[in-house]
Amino acid sequence: LRLPRRAQHTLARAQHTLASLPARVRIYELGARDGLQNEQRIVDAATKIELIHRLARMGASSVETTSFVSARAVPQMADCEAVMAGVEQREGTDYPVLVLNLKGFERAKAAGARSIAVMAVPSVTFARKNNNCTPAETVERAATVAAAANAAGMRVRGYVSCALGCPFEGAMEPAAVADLAEGLQAAGCHEVCLADTIGTGTPGSMRSLLLELLPRVPSDQLAVHCHDTYGQALANIYEALQHGVSVIDSSVAGLGGWPF
Repeated sequence: LRLPRRAQHTLARAQHTLASLPARVRIYELGARDGLQNEQRIVDAATKIELIHRLARMGASSVETTSFVSARAVPQMADCEAVMAGVEQREGTDYPVLVLNLKGFERAKAAGARSIAVMAVPSVTFARKNNNCTPAETVERAATVAAAANAAGMRVRGYVSCALGCPFEGAMEPAAVADLAEGLQAAGCHEVCLADTIGTGTPGSMRSLLLELLPRVPSDQLAVHCHDTYGQALANIYEALQHGVSVIDSSVAGLGGWPF
């Protein structure tokens, strides 16, 4: 059977695209932390622990477990020590926790965390309103925590929050985001995650960011975190896959949202 010429061209393009995709994808699951932090009703620790156990049994290689942050700012995470104490960690599964400063790191370390995540923000307004500092200072704070974690033999992931858009300033400049991502890598983060925190990114803005960033941070040290606020998450993930990014963040049942 000989296909029409147009169909042959379409098939050839599809085969070329598939050949450019990573052979394997790693899932980093955030339902227990990013997924629940925006829920108004407090979920008890026992339920969170059971969710984490099920996510690990599902096969996620990483299950971000909780965050050691201010209970006043994020009440849902006030039970972080209890959750960590109750989780039975499976061999081969990573259970990172989010920390934003040295105080949070010390709490996480005391609770038995073996890997952590830190965060930087390219938006001046977002950094000021949520962290009371500048974007450069968010990297400096993350670097301080990363240094302490690396000294303790812990792995560190770095998030660039609002990488494709900010609720206050709109679209972010790719160069500014790339500067922060490179700074996190230099600070000792083994992986840098580009987070479309409010879901305003598009395949075009994802492409522009990756073209700016990939000469500075290789694709095997990147991950993407795409919220589906405007139905663009899958398209943005597909764009990242075509650029060699093979670590994809997920949140079970589509849970999640920024709590501020």
